[in-house]
Amino acid sequence: MALLLDTSHATAAYYCLIRRRFKRRRKKRSERKGTHITCSVAKKDKGISKFYIYKILQRRHCKLLFLGTAGSCSTDVKENRNLDKLFSKEVIAAEAAQLPKGSAGGGRKRPLEEGNNGHTQSKYRPKKRKKVPGPILPKNALMQLNEIKPGLQYKLLSQTGPVHAPIFVMTVEVNGQLFEGSGPTKKKAKLNAAEKALRSFVQFPNASEAHMAMGRTLSVHTDFTSDQADFPNMLFNAFETSTPIDDKFYLTPNTNGSFNSLGIEYPLLPSPVPVLAQTAISPAPATFNPPTTSKNPVMILNELRPGLKYDFVSESGESHAKNFVMSVTIDAQNFQGSGRNKKLAKSRAAQAALSALFNVQLDQAPSRQPIPREGLQLHLPQVLADAVSRLVIDKFIELTDNFTSPHARRKVLAGVVMTTGSDVKEAQVICVSTGTKCINGEYMSDRGLALNDCHAEIVARRSLIRFLYSQLEHFLSNNEEAHQKSIFIRCDNRHGFRLKENVQFHLYISTSPCGDARIFSPHEAGVEDQGDRHPNRKARGQLRTKIESGEGTIPVRSSSTIQTWDGVLQGERLLTMSCSDKIARWNVVGFQGSLMSYFTEPIYFSSIILGSLYHADHLSRAMYQRITEIEDLPHSFCLNRPLLSGISNTEARQPGKAPNFSVNWAVGDQGLEVINATTGKDDLGRPSRLCKHALYSHWIRLHGKLSSTLRIKTTKPSSYHEAKQAAVEYHKAKQMLFTAFHKAGLGAWVKKPIEQDQFSLTT
Repeated sequence: MALLLDTSHATAAYYCLIRRRFKRRRKKRSERKGTHITCSVAKKDKGISKFYIYKILQRRHCKLLFLGTAGSCSTDVKENRNLDKLFSKEVIAAEAAQLPKGSAGGGRKRPLEEGNNGHTQSKYRPKKRKKVPGPILPKNALMQLNEIKPGLQYKLLSQTGPVHAPIFVMTVEVNGQLFEGSGPTKKKAKLNAAEKALRSFVQFPNASEAHMAMGRTLSVHTDFTSDQADFPNMLFNAFETSTPIDDKFYLTPNTNGSFNSLGIEYPLLPSPVPVLAQTAISPAPATFNPPTTSKNPVMILNELRPGLKYDFVSESGESHAKNFVMSVTIDAQNFQGSGRNKKLAKSRAAQAALSALFNVQLDQAPSRQPIPREGLQLHLPQVLADAVSRLVIDKFIELTDNFTSPHARRKVLAGVVMTTGSDVKEAQVICVSTGTKCINGEYMSDRGLALNDCHAEIVARRSLIRFLYSQLEHFLSNNEEAHQKSIFIRCDNRHGFRLKENVQFHLYISTSPCGDARIFSPHEAGVEDQGDRHPNRKARGQLRTKIESGEGTIPVRSSSTIQTWDGVLQGERLLTMSCSDKIARWNVVGFQGSLMSYFTEPIYFSSIILGSLYHADHLSRAMYQRITEIEDLPHSFCLNRPLLSGISNTEARQPGKAPNFSVNWAVGDQGLEVINATTGKDDLGRPSRLCKHALYSHWIRLHGKLSSTLRIKTTKPSSYHEAKQAAVEYHKAKQMLFTAFHKAGLGAWVKKPIEQDQFSLTT
């Protein structure tokens, strides 16, 4: 009887203990699931918990009775000692498995595990990665062909070569024609065959005719009256590189099941086509700019050409500004990219390959796209821009012993590259220069012995003029080899000279030129930047002047644009026109200058390339758009519209204070010349090889040799100023430029004191 009484007390205690534990677990579970138990659910759980505990106690009661009949005195002690183990996780889980499914109380789909502190394993499941929505990327030729002609059979024609380097030839039959493709693997051979099959399909000048012939209809109406084809005849990998057409189109989301994986209706067609549709089309792939995607150029290129290998080329630069160069070879063409780390360099190498082979430009806002030049374009804009910048930077690295020279410090780097044909690899660096400051007024020279403007692009232009003088001397040389090397030939009328066919000059500047081009683009253009939002503001296009012995520009004053020699010497600040304004002048009168006009026709830059802060709207306005209303230019002069472009590998901003010196180098020089920007001379007080006096000496020698073939017939001038004024047509064109600025309300051109040009070689 006593044993039964003790058992009943123990049972009541166990019942209370189990209820408390059950409530705690239920509370934790509800908190874990983030749910709130309502009253009705709580009542339901209470009924289930009573049933749950009753079943367990029923089993436990039988065990207690069994122990009691055994007469063991240590039963109570053992029960109290093992109280915590009475309802183990295994027992509770086993009993819970008998409950109905979906019960809100103790129903569990799987037992609790001891290693997780009583929590279920489901809490620790890894979260499923969400797919990032994005535009459909280009499919390769094999996938595209399968969409047009599903069920094609590819057959292995042959396998040649050694075991370690086999060459497979695969064939596919499309519309009765057999196309072969070869490659190091069967997959690449099939891809090559598919590309050849696709190329044979391109027959029509627009997408609508192609789809009509295929029995399809287009959701977009095409302008059949257009003279320009709305698609290229080379759309897939391994196509020949060619010059892009002017009309650009952009990728749009794929909205139908047609052959439109890039968002473009590709006019692919079986070979039997009507005769009227066999029209010739331009062999130029159109440029298309896919919208921002989550994939970088390396991933996209790998999908188009799997198995590519990237090679490390070089490492240069100081420790805080390293520059790495990586390369990738595709179809025997090598593409390089550089950046502050190898990953970025690989990405830019892949972008260069995508741009050259597939004409794909990724993530380019309108303000970052190149503006092609008017007239003959011998090179792909982005390929040319990247090549020119690389050549100038490499030459500067060479001249400064891999940046170890103390004169490697710079804010702005400029240079001129000359091309003599369509092959960029044959390009030659003509000159390199640095500098950001102008002369102090008190150091002006009345004998032409000081450089007034030591900004990099201005010094580069003076170096280029010096190079042109040397080329004329080569032409007059008795040495046949030197004569052939000259870039000049005589004009047809035997008066003066002109450049040989396809000789072009390209100006590179590491950042946008000071003045109108830079003032409104202080940061790199982002993808969201859609152009100049305020093109009509009064400040746009204003003429600006540089600050004496400093950096930056200010707008010109409406009055007192004439500077006097004595005024400057007494402390009046010397004003120099900004680089943007000077380059705009070169686009009208040519960069050769007034003295060189005696010998040659006007010579213009074919392209202007910026290493950073490139903004298409601002740069084009500063270079020529603001003076499009210019009128009555003399014969042989025009408003030049060069190619404007940034580079793929944007140059990093140069931190720190600008150095007070400028360096220059040109073809034929032994090394760099260092000029103090404040005095316009070197540190020993010697005049620069680019000063007015030195260039005038070159001109006098050539004038004596070429007096019978000059374009400008005049007596030998007595001074530098007189020689310049005799170039009447040149000065007329310059005056038309000043008038155009004035009519547009952009200000008046500020001239330097005339006394600085009134010198002769005898003084």
